Formats: sequence, C-alpha cells, structure tokens
Amino acid sequence: MDEDEAGYGEWEELVGAALLGTDRRRGAGPTGSPEALLDAAAVHTVRRRAGLRPAEAGPRPEPAARDPRPAPPEAARRRLAQLLAGRTGAGGGGGRRGAAPDLTELLPQWLAAAVRHGYRSPAALVPALLDAARARTDLRPHALALAGTRGLWLARLNPDWRFALRGGTGGAGELPDPADTSAVEQLWQEGLFAERVALLGAVRAHDGAAARRLLMTTWTAERAEDRLMFLDSLRAGLSAQDEPFLEAALGDRSRNVRSAAAELLSALPMSALAGRMAERALACVGPEGVTPPAECDRGMLRDGVVERPPAGRGERAWWLGQLVEAAPLSCWSDRFGGIGPAEIVALPVAAAEGWAEELHAAWCRAAVRQRDAAWSRALLGPATTPPAAGPGTASLAERAKLLETLPDAERARWVAEFVRAHGLTEAFQLLGVCVVPWAGALGQAVVDALDAAREAGSYPWSFSGVMGLAERCLDPAEADRLEALTAASQDPPDASPGAAAYWAEAFQRLVATLRLRAAMHSELAPA
Repeated sequence: MDEDEAGYGEWEELVGAALLGTDRRRGAGPTGSPEALLDAAAVHTVRRRAGLRPAEAGPRPEPAARDPRPAPPEAARRRLAQLLAGRTGAGGGGGRRGAAPDLTELLPQWLAAAVRHGYRSPAALVPALLDAARARTDLRPHALALAGTRGLWLARLNPDWRFALRGGTGGAGELPDPADTSAVEQLWQEGLFAERVALLGAVRAHDGAAARRLLMTTWTAERAEDRLMFLDSLRAGLSAQDEPFLEAALGDRSRNVRSAAAELLSALPMSALAGRMAERALACVGPEGVTPPAECDRGMLRDGVVERPPAGRGERAWWLGQLVEAAPLSCWSDRFGGIGPAEIVALPVAAAEGWAEELHAAWCRAAVRQRDAAWSRALLGPATTPPAAGPGTASLAERAKLLETLPDAERARWVAEFVRAHGLTEAFQLLGVCVVPWAGALGQAVVDALDAAREAGSYPWSFSGVMGLAERCLDPAEADRLEALTAASQDPPDASPGAAAYWAEAFQRLVATLRLRAAMHSELAPA
C-alpha cells in the first residue's frame, strides 16, 4: 500500500467515526472524545490539502483594452465608493427611516452625471459597479457605460456578470471609427452582442445607410430576440430612408419583430403603412359617427394588427383602436372639415354609440407614438381641469406619456399648474416625467404643496412617493428655503398625533439630500 492509499484509508476511518460516534466505533481508528476526533480530522485535512497535485495552469487572459476616458476626480471616486457601499451620508435614524439621505436612490444620479462628463469608472470600483448593476436593472445602462472595456473584460471571466455581455454598450473607446469599414465589419461579425448593438448605433449616427447595409448582411441569420433589439436601435434617428427595410420586416417570421416594424412604420406619417392604416381608420371614423371594422383581414394582420384582444375587450373595439393609433394624426383634420386637434377632440362624435372613450384613447396613443405636441395639448386640456373630466383620457399614466411629447419648459409649467390646482395626491406620475432638476414654478409648486400637506396635519408617509421624488428631483437651490420647515412644531388642531415631528424629520431628510446632491455634482465637475 502506498502513502496515498494509506492516507485515504485513515480519512475513511475518521469519516466512519464521525458518523457512528467515537464510543461505538470498534477496531482501528480514532476512539475517545469528540475533541480527539476533531484534532485528528484537522491534521488529516491539512495533510490532504498539502498533498494535492496542482492542476496545469491555463493560459493567461489577454489584458483588457485600454479605455482612454479619464477617471473622475478623487472626491467623486470616494463618493462613488460610498454610494456603492450604501452607507448613510448624514443624519441619524432611530427606528424610522430617519433624516439621513437614501444613498441607494442617489446612485443613479451619480452614474448619469458621470456619463455626461465622459468619465470611466475607477478600476478598483468596477467589480462593485457590476454587482450593483446585476442587482438593479435600472442602473445597467449607465453602470455598463462607465465600466467600459474593463467591465466587459471582467464579465467574460465571471458568470455572475454575464448580463453585461448582452446588456450594455461597453462604454467609449472600444468601438472602431464608423468610417473604418474593415474594422466595423470585423467587429460586427465577431463581437459580443452588446458590442454589436453599440456599433450599430455608432455607425447609424455617422451614416444611416451604412448602418442599414451592415444590419442586412446578417439579418436573416440573427435570432428573433436579437432582430428585435436591432430594430429597437432604429428608433433613434428614424427617417423615411428606413422605410424599405422596415416594410420588408413586416414579413418576418417572428410576430414580435413584425409588430415592432409596424410600430416604427406608423411613426413615419408618410410611410406606405401609415397610408394604409389611414385609409382603414378614415373608413371607420368620421363626422357621421363610428363604425368599427367587422373583421381583421390578412392585410391588417400583415400591417401589425393583433387579431385576438385581451381579456375583457371586444374584438371590434380592439381592432378599431389599433387602426386609429397607427393612422397619421394629420389625416383627421380633412376628415372633420379642416378643424384643428382641440376642436376634433371636443366633438361629440361617437359619444352616443359609446365609442368615444376608445377613440380618444387611441388618439392619445397615436400622439405619443408620433410625438405630436399639438394633439397632446388638445388631449391633455387645461391643467386645472379635474383628471376625470379631461378631454382625452382620465388615466394619469396616459397623461404622463402625452406630457413627454411637450417641450421641457411647457411640460413643467403644465405640471406646476396641475399641482397648484389638485395638490400632490394625483401628481406622482406626472412629476416623474419632468426634467430634473425641478426649478422655477414647478419647484415652488411642489414645496408649497408639501407645506400645505404638513399644515393639513396628515402623516408624511401619505406622500412618501412624491417626497422621494422631491429628494431626487428638486433643485438643490431649494434647500435653503426648505430649512424653515425642518424645525419640529406643535401639531395643528385635528392633526394626526405626532404628525408635526414626522414632517420635520421628512423635511430634514429632504434638505440633507438636496445638499448631498449639490455636493455630488460639484465633486464631479472637472478640475
């Protein structure tokens, strides 16, 4: 028996003694106390590990490609480390949330600002950044852009980070010059999916025709989910020159790809598909009323109309909505005698037959898809009008989408008027589409509404969603004006018990967060 076999036998004796107990074990092997067994096990464990023959070393990976972007300033690096660790930045807590800023909610702002400045992640923080992006999908676009080539290099070595190989652009510095056709072709054929998506976007920004030619070289060999992602990249810079490619995609073997192509084509008011949809929609809707389609024919199916409605929706209403949504909004003025969007929306057409809600909802979706600000204004109506009585839709989610088509300043004014008229209870989704930071009239309206809620005596957690948004979105310049609201006061008459102290704490957290955001942006500023 050689030494290896002897060692193996002794280990088996130890295992048997552990299973049966040292007192019950007979014959050779350890006996006595459990402590003696543990001592023997420790000795044999060390011997077994020391006796392992090392495996043959694999080849060293090639080093990561150089990322030419600068790292952020030292203070900003320390701040990123703090945000990734999730440590509090100020204040105390107690049993409640306390007055300390929520750093996990500030991390997305730091990442977005760093990307705007053109920084890369400090090398030592790339693993923590990838871990954060793995846990939170909302961080991935900016986190992966900051991680850059080093992040992709690490993702190839760690299965936990494989999402980065398909989910990001890989940052700047790794893509070839869009004019270098040979390098572009090589990366397109050999690159990771994330690199190919980024490459397609870069080439498209440089030369839209070249990007389409590149895409067509491998289109039929791509997987359906990849074709869908590549189509989605065409949204940026969508133009009439994309129409032939998208029209061909209407015959794709994947239903999702066909639907995506139809949606993109309907966003081009002069496309052939938009013309076909306009013809169908105008045959259904006019001054005389609404007559929804009686069937979903093959032409409608090819143009992206989904035949089977969701549960609870009638077939004809479902088809009507899809036709109107995909028709160019410009076609309705002539159909209704040359009047504008506001007058068309105000007409009682279809009200008697019960089609008004379906028709207005479809116009809302069309205004969002076609980014038509005039129709969005008409469908939103005055901000002071109660949502349930609005001309277009009572849905706050749909109203938020309509607001996104308006210029930034106009959107902020509309939401400020809404907050002043209706308070904060229904404003959460509308505030979420306003450009950060909330300054001027919008910031003033939000602060005044929060103060009014405090004076009313309710608890602040009734407005926790808006308060959280305010922490992330209010202009940090509002911190000084909010300081006066941080002092605890007596509960007003008929107030909820202890409400004043809770509000003081909430305003302390808001002020601390605004000041921390100001410091973050100052730290990121280039020297």
